[in-house]
Order: sequence, then structure tokens, then C-alpha cells
Amino acid sequence: MSLKPIWVFFIAIFLFLLVANSEEEEVIKALVTFMDKLAPGNVPRDPMWGWNLNSDPCIDKWHGVKCYSDNKYVKSVILEKFNFGGVVDASSVCIAKSLRILRLTDNILHDSISEDIGNCQSLTQLFLSGNQLSGDLPISIGKLSNMKRLHVSDNHFTGELPNMVHVSGLISFFAQNNNFTGEIPSFDFSNLDAFNVSNNNLQGQVPDVKGKFHEDSFSGNPNLCGKPLSQECPPPEKKDQNSFPNDLSIYSGYLVLGLIVLLFLTFKLLSKLKIKEKALDVEKKEMAEETVSVAGKASEISNSIVSKNGTVIRSECSLTSLESGMTTSGLVLLSSRTLRGLQFEDLLGAPAELIRRGKHGSLYKVMLDNGVLLAVKRIKDWGISKQDFERRMNLIAQAKHPRVLPPVAYYCSQQEKLLAYEYLQNGSLFMFLYGSQSGHSFDWRSRLNVAANIAEALAYMHEEFLENGIGHGNLKSSNILFDKNMDPCISEYGLMMAENQDQLVPSHNKGLKSKDLIAATFKADVHAFGMILLELLTGKVIKNDGFDLVKWVNSVVREEWTVEVFDKSLISQGSSEEKMMCLLQVALKCVNPSPNDRPSMSQVAVMTNSLIEEEEKSISFDT
Repeated sequence: MSLKPIWVFFIAIFLFLLVANSEEEEVIKALVTFMDKLAPGNVPRDPMWGWNLNSDPCIDKWHGVKCYSDNKYVKSVILEKFNFGGVVDASSVCIAKSLRILRLTDNILHDSISEDIGNCQSLTQLFLSGNQLSGDLPISIGKLSNMKRLHVSDNHFTGELPNMVHVSGLISFFAQNNNFTGEIPSFDFSNLDAFNVSNNNLQGQVPDVKGKFHEDSFSGNPNLCGKPLSQECPPPEKKDQNSFPNDLSIYSGYLVLGLIVLLFLTFKLLSKLKIKEKALDVEKKEMAEETVSVAGKASEISNSIVSKNGTVIRSECSLTSLESGMTTSGLVLLSSRTLRGLQFEDLLGAPAELIRRGKHGSLYKVMLDNGVLLAVKRIKDWGISKQDFERRMNLIAQAKHPRVLPPVAYYCSQQEKLLAYEYLQNGSLFMFLYGSQSGHSFDWRSRLNVAANIAEALAYMHEEFLENGIGHGNLKSSNILFDKNMDPCISEYGLMMAENQDQLVPSHNKGLKSKDLIAATFKADVHAFGMILLELLTGKVIKNDGFDLVKWVNSVVREEWTVEVFDKSLISQGSSEEKMMCLLQVALKCVNPSPNDRPSMSQVAVMTNSLIEEEEKSISFDT
């Protein structure tokens, strides 16, 4: 049998795959049209130039075109100093949805830029300087949220500058030497590194540029005033004195209306105070009866706590209990044999050390008489009933997982809620990332192990509470503790409900159905876990609820400078960038702005476990 047909078959398959992996035919046609209008009658016919329907921009390497590493999609079009005298056909070039950079500087292009430029949603850099373009800049430019650099200087543009207030990542804006009019619109000057609107016909006061730009950025606009220009703005015009009677009648009307509203509010407030006074009288009677029944026990409670260095400090818990008339016999023991017989009085009277105060309460390290160390959380401002709290704590104590720290005891009254855990002395993930835990190595393998263990534990808890909808609610690196074997444990599970506004707070969304509430609660935990992954990978502290960190990571990834994301200590250890990138992709899925698009914790656990398995295979292969 001849081998020729076989070779022909394989060659055909190869060519088919090449075509399948290249840009779509529609994009190729659009780019050829773009070039025909850019250089009408002047398109080079050299085969090396490309830009024709018989070739592919990526595979055949069209002149001025760069593609992504997979050789499938166009990333940039850079055609500078070719004396092209046509127009910029935005409707055609924006068919290439993946286009990030369009650079056409120093040609002789004319006419205006159409609103179709707004379809280039991936565009990060637009360079049109040094041409003969005219007309107004399209409003749609201000909607290109990914834009980093916009340069349109040395043209004949007219009209007002585009409003770029929604383009928070803008780094440079050059519009000098044009015919722009109107006032300078809002820019996020804190992020801008370069800015120039000199030699136009702009007017009005220069906005606050945060001291970053000087006079040369605004000069050549005779009607501009204010710092950093030497020309001061004129004082506001004084009102015509004849308008005073009219103004007086208007202000009098406002004053009368304000007095009516004030009287109405005062009446309502007095009514509420009367109702509250009646309620307090009833409550005081009930408290008095309760206090009498426990007076013998209450007198035994210590009013002070001895700190670690031997000094005496006042106990918030005992002070609160004495002042509020709280009962002292309601300590509930859950799971620890070492605490058998422990009374509430023993807990309050034990030496204690304040570890930290937070938005949700205070955390103490308490040493009991038998030497057992407890971490005691005093919870404040949690609008949950005594019955719901007790039910919640009992459920959490029953859901046992080795990587979730269970509560060992709790106390609950209408005025006070205390929760006790085993005290783990090896610190938190937060301390390992940002503190002085110098005795332990925290390399890539250790961080991946933390991620996989926490993901698996959180997935287990979500499965256990699928019907009850009890999520962690406050997952963060300071709530990931290390036991005596340096294994990570989740602490304070279920103490709070998610509070970030983008995470659908259960306690504030009464209109949601129960299933939607449960889903929202768990998706909030997924987001929090994603933030922990970003901390593990970047080594950066979370601020502003993590919005700044997520925004920064996304911007760096979009610019394909991904290596800049990772913690420098991981890079110096020679950690695999490919594997870190895989975990970063998991993190970005978890912090997706849309809760419905985030994976479940079970799916996240599968992803992190697969990374652990790959790591173990590579280690065994190396050895």
C-alpha cells in the first residue's frame, strides 16, 4: 500500500488545525477592511506585509500585529510612521474583541473617530498622536474601563474632553496641541502618572491635581485659571442687591417648613421615650426578681482579672455582668472533658490577657485553675436572639471536622454572649504572612497546604449546614490558626453573618427566599476564601475589604505582568510560577464580583486538592 495517501491525510489534518487555531474569518476580513481604509490605495503588496484574506494575522505574522502566546487572537496593532493618509475605521478594528493596544502615531490620518471605538472593550492603550484627526472625541471612550493610556495630542480635535471619571486605572492622558474647549472634566489624578492638556482652548478652574502636575501641563489655555497656573481665578460674582427681598421670602419659607418638621420629629421622639420608659420599668422589675434569686452566687464573681505581667485590670465581662444584672449560672459546656464542672464564676475569675479587640468583640486568653488555656470571645452588637444563638452554637459543636476549631463552652444572656475555644499557641496565618514567625518556614508548599486544608474544611461545613445556611461569616487570615502540629484550623465558625455589601448579607435581605439566603451566605464565604488565597500568593495585607487588592491583581494580570503579583519571597525560593498561576486562577474565580458566578466550596476543594496532587507528583519525580 502506498504511503502517499497517508502523508497527504496527516498534512491535511495539520493544516486544518492551524486554521482552527487562528483568528476567525470574520476578524480577518474586518482587519483587512481596516487596513484598506487606513491606507487607501497605498497598502504594501509585499508578501511579508500580510494584511490580506489569504493569510492569518497570527500564524503568518502580519506586519505590526502581535498575538497572544497561544497564537489564536490579536493582541496589538502597531503601525507608526507609515504616512498612512486614510481614516481610522473603528467599527472594523473593534471586531477583534481581544485587541488591547492600537498605536497609529505619526501618520497623516484625517477625519473623526466614530463612537464604534467603544466596542473595543479590551483596549488598554490607544495612541493616535501626531495625525490630522478632527471632530469631537467620542463619548464612548469614557466607557472603556480597561483603558490605561490615551494619547491624542498633536491633532485637530475639537469639542470637550471626554469624561474619564469611570476609567479609574488610567495612567497617562495626552491631549495637548488640539482645539479642545470647555472645562477640564473629572479625572482620577491620584492614579495618573502623566497628564497634558496644554495649548487648547480650555476654560475655567484647573481641578485639584493632588500636586502631581505643574504649569506646563495646562499652559497655552488663556481662559484656564487656578493652581498650578500663575493666573488666579476671579472671585465669584456678588449677587444683585435687588434680589435680596426675593431671597428673603424663599429662605423664610424654608425656615417655616424646617420648624414644622422639627416640631413633628420632637413629638415623635417624646412619644417613643415614653414607651421606652414604660418598657424599662417592667424590665427593671424582672431583673430585680432575677438578681435576688442569684445574689449568693453573684457575690462570688471577681471584679478583676490578672494580666500576664501580674498587673490587675478590670474585667469587661464581670463589670458587664454586675452592671446589667446578668445571671451567672448559665455556662453551657459542649465538648471538652477537661472543662467538666467549670462554672461561669470560674471563667470570669481566671487570669486573662486581652489579645485583640475587633469590630465584633474582644478576644481574651484565659488560664483556668487546672492550667487549661482557653480563647474566650466576647461578642457584641450581634442582633440574634438567645434561643437562636444557643441553637446555632449546639449545631456548630456537633459538626466535627479536624480542621475546624469547635466551641467548648458558651454563655448567653440578653445582654452578653461569651464563647470559649481551645487556645492554640502557634499563632495565625496573618502572623505567618505579616508577623515575626521566624522559627517556621512558610514556603510555597506550606501555603498550598493551608489553601487545600481550609478549602476542604470549609466545603465540609457548608455541606453539613446545607439546610441551616450557617456559613463562617467572617473568614480571614487572622481566623486561620495553627495547632501543635502546625496544621491550619478554622476558628470562630458561624459567629457572624457576612457583612460586605456585595455578598448579599443574610440579616439585611429579608426579601430573599431561604434557598437564596443560604446560597448568598456560602458564596460570601467563597469570596472570603478567595481573599485568603490572594494573601497567600501576594503577601499583601487586605485593606478596604479587599477591593483594592482584587483591583490591583486584575490590572496586573490584564497587562500580562503576572509575575509581579506573587510574593517576592516565593519568587526568591524558586517556586513554580505555573503552579502559582493555577492557584491565582482559583482565587480570581472565588472573588468574582457576581456571587452567582463564584464556584461552590466543594468545587474549590477539588481544584486545590488537584494542585496538591500535582505538587506531590512533581516532588516524587524530582527525587
